[in-house]
Amino acid sequence: MGKLVLKTNPKVNEIFANYPDPVRDKMQFLKDLVIETAEESEGIDEIELTLKWGEPSFITKTGSTLRIHWKEKTPDQYAMYFKCTSRLVDTFRMVYDNKFHYEGNRAIVFQLSQKIPVLELKECIKATLIYHKVKHLIRLGI
Repeated sequence: MGKLVLKTNPKVNEIFANYPDPVRDKMQFLKDLVIETAEESEGIDEIELTLKWGEPSFITKTGSTLRIHWKEKTPDQYAMYFKCTSRLVDTFRMVYDNKFHYEGNRAIVFQLSQKIPVLELKECIKATLIYHKVKHLIRLGI
């Protein structure tokens, strides 16, 4: 893979700065995992980290928007959000079944105390970042 260009909206840093300390560490882990996965994925040479609906969001030319966020109304959990009209979450559920906790067809939800299955989550992230290249595949390349 080539060198990944990361374009970051400075307002994303403000969102991260406002997360409570334990949450910030979890959100930073997800952010780093998305960037690491993009670096390892063939065909992704640029990723934009911006805000969509006030939430940190990752955008690639070949993918579907991927958001991460923690909400005060559910303080013990944080989540990774996907476009609800895509086949992403349905496919993750089909492939990984009980490995994750899902919220409808739009999110994978994590508890703050939970150990994340990193390899499986990276596959979900990759499928999202290259979604337009793999959406014709039954399992999205997973």
